[in-house]
Amino acid sequence: MNITMLYSKLHRATVTDANLNYVGSVTIDQDLLDVADMRVGQKIDIVNVNNGERFSTYIIPGEAGKRDICLNGAAARKVHKGDKIIIIAYATMTKEEADAHLPKIVILDDDNSIAEEFEGLK
Repeated sequence: MNITMLYSKLHRATVTDANLNYVGSVTIDQDLLDVADMRVGQKIDIVNVNNGERFSTYIIPGEAGKRDICLNGAAARKVHKGDKIIIIAYATMTKEEADAHLPKIVILDDDNSIAEEFEGLK
């Protein structure tokens, strides 16, 4: 049997742009993807701390070092520039893998720089 577990998350990211006229997804700075061990094309959930919206999309890479978090397409209607969001990635694991897995947590400052990173749930 497999179980779906929290794999990693970018916590309290700040939306830098919302582009309705773009094919859907979320653009995330490549440096942040690397730190959170997230993949281009990976399905993720986004939780908007400002308005409670929760939705799924997939990742496209943003330019490294720009700290961009841009919601594209229909997802752009669920956020405003400056909103705080949580970007959550999951993975399907066996029970044994899940027992050993420590999710990667990356907490971001207001400018999407890394404030803290750790593994496991506190």
